[in-house]
Amino acid sequence: MSNSMAWQKSSFSGGGDGNSCVELASADGLIRLRESDDPGTELAITPAQLDRLLGGVKGGRLGGV
Repeated sequence: MSNSMAWQKSSFSGGGDGNSCVELASADGLIRLRESDDPGTELAITPAQLDRLLGGVKGGRLGGV
Protein backbone atom coordinates (compact mmCIF):
# COMPACT_ATOMS: atom_id res chain seq x y z
CA MET A 1 0.00 0.00 0.00
CA SER A 2 2.85 2.42 0.75
CA ASN A 3 4.08 2.47 -2.82
CA SER A 4 0.76 3.73 -4.25
CA MET A 5 0.43 6.63 -1.80
CA ALA A 6 1.84 10.11 -2.43
CA TRP A 7 4.24 10.60 0.48
CA GLN A 8 5.34 14.12 1.44
CA LYS A 9 8.54 14.86 3.33
CA SER A 10 8.60 17.10 6.34
CA SER A 11 9.74 20.66 5.67
CA PHE A 12 12.36 20.06 8.39
CA SER A 13 14.07 17.35 6.33
CA GLY A 14 16.17 19.93 4.53
CA GLY A 15 14.78 19.11 1.11
CA GLY A 16 17.47 16.55 0.37
CA ASP A 17 17.14 12.96 -0.68
CA GLY A 18 18.54 11.62 2.59
CA ASN A 19 16.83 9.12 4.84
CA SER A 20 16.39 11.27 7.95
CA CYS A 21 12.93 12.68 7.69
CA VAL A 22 9.31 12.14 8.55
CA GLU A 23 6.94 11.51 5.66
CA LEU A 24 3.15 11.86 5.60
CA ALA A 25 0.45 10.57 3.27
CA SER A 26 -3.34 10.65 3.32
CA ALA A 27 -5.51 7.66 2.42
CA ASP A 28 -8.95 6.37 3.40
CA GLY A 29 -9.57 9.30 5.77
CA LEU A 30 -6.39 8.58 7.74
CA ILE A 31 -3.05 10.34 7.97
CA ARG A 32 -0.14 7.95 7.63
CA LEU A 33 3.29 8.75 9.07
CA ARG A 34 6.58 6.97 8.56
CA GLU A 35 10.30 7.55 8.87
CA SER A 36 12.07 7.51 5.54
CA ASP A 37 14.78 5.20 6.87
CA ASP A 38 12.09 2.61 7.78
CA PRO A 39 9.35 3.02 5.13
CA GLY A 40 7.80 -0.36 5.90
CA THR A 41 6.62 0.80 9.32
CA GLU A 42 3.68 3.21 9.27
CA LEU A 43 1.50 4.87 11.87
CA ALA A 44 -2.09 5.51 10.75
CA ILE A 45 -4.08 8.10 12.70
CA THR A 46 -7.12 10.30 12.19
CA PRO A 47 -6.71 14.01 11.48
CA ALA A 48 -8.09 14.74 14.98
CA GLN A 49 -5.49 12.44 16.57
CA LEU A 50 -2.72 14.12 14.59
CA ASP A 51 -3.98 17.51 15.77
CA ARG A 52 -3.82 16.33 19.41
CA LEU A 53 -0.35 14.84 18.88
CA LEU A 54 1.00 18.06 17.37
CA GLY A 55 -0.65 20.09 20.15
CA GLY A 56 1.07 17.89 22.73
CA VAL A 57 4.43 18.26 21.02
CA LYS A 58 4.12 22.04 20.70
CA GLY A 59 2.85 22.36 24.27
CA GLY A 60 5.57 20.14 25.76
CA ARG A 61 3.01 17.70 27.20
CA LEU A 62 4.56 14.42 26.09
CA GLY A 63 6.38 13.70 29.33
CA GLY A 64 9.88 13.54 27.88
CA VAL A 65 9.04 11.32 24.92
